[in-house]
Amino acid sequence: MKYKIIHNTHYNYTNSVNLCFNEARLTPRSFEQQKCTKSELTVDPEPTHFRERKDFFGNTVYYFTIQRPHQDLSVTVLSEVEVKDSDIPLCAIGIEWEGVQERLHSDQHADILEIRQYILDSPMVQDMPELYSYAESSFTKGCSLLEAVEALITRLYTDFTYDPNSTTVATPLKDVFKHGRGVCQDFAHLGIGCIRSMGLAARYVSGYIETVTKPDQDQLVGAGASHAWFSVYLPDIGWVDFDPTNNQIPTNRHITVAWGRDYSDVTPLKGVVFGSGTHEISVSVDCRVV
Repeated sequence: MKYKIIHNTHYNYTNSVNLCFNEARLTPRSFEQQKCTKSELTVDPEPTHFRERKDFFGNTVYYFTIQRPHQDLSVTVLSEVEVKDSDIPLCAIGIEWEGVQERLHSDQHADILEIRQYILDSPMVQDMPELYSYAESSFTKGCSLLEAVEALITRLYTDFTYDPNSTTVATPLKDVFKHGRGVCQDFAHLGIGCIRSMGLAARYVSGYIETVTKPDQDQLVGAGASHAWFSVYLPDIGWVDFDPTNNQIPTNRHITVAWGRDYSDVTPLKGVVFGSGTHEISVSVDCRVV
């Protein structure tokens, strides 16, 4: 599938901002199942300084500053991406989760040692006894890892309510678990916390979902905005994606932008402003097949 994606973020400030520093992670990644063929970032007003780099996780990061007074800031990214279906190898289907857990903690191979960072706590996903208690019923003895995670995301989809007015990007995970409501970011964090509580590796993925669907397809939750899901690691196989918000294994309708330990590693747009007053923000995403 080939997609054209337009992501616009607009800030309106009540008082003039004299100086701002910003980072944007809005360029889709290229890897085996996905190729970003074009990505253009436009900032209005025009930045004083602008540079591009790769972060620790290999995500594309744009850094820019605006050093003159402004009351509006618009950041638009136009991207074109090709996404292939990703089939799970047959050899991965029967791999038991206990064997993966044991290998992740004992294998000294360089690839496994690098993966261990995704087992540990991260800024927005801390160890919680409640997550282990919730997860363990999906991870029965001798169950394959993929079956266990599929059972887990089905329970998350059933037990938690999608409610865009219930949380913010800063809502603690314990509050999401307590109230049973949240958005895709929260459900991805819940899934990651559950996976890590079982001694397994999980990472956070940010991206998009196709905005317009075919007549016989359901509109996925998260279309029209940035979306989030998580991946689980299988030694010798790699990462497998799971979308708890839509209770599915992502296919070619999911476009990956960035990945890291949690949302704090892949925040689409963040920065520091020098000024006074409040601001309003609006975000729109259009992701269409071309």
